[in-house]
Amino acid sequence: MLITFKLFAMLSDHLPAQVDGRSRQGNAIELEVPEGTTVQSLIERFQLPPKLVHLVLVDGAYVAPADRAQRVLQPGQALAIWPPIAGG
Repeated sequence: MLITFKLFAMLSDHLPAQVDGRSRQGNAIELEVPEGTTVQSLIERFQLPPKLVHLVLVDGAYVAPADRAQRVLQPGQALAIWPPIAGG
């Protein structure tokens, strides 16, 4: 199944130029993933540092840290991840 995977700020460095023959589009890439893929399995697949995985959204809906291992992605969904951001 095909999903969109987006990484923001310094996390975008963890996206390769290509995955499964698909080119990266800025901070996003389309991924072919098996049925049953969870949010946590993609965090681990791309070796995202746990302390930098702060805000996680699936189609704009927040996924709490305790729910990431059970949150199964569906075809066409977008997974977006932001690191902690400070500003003033």
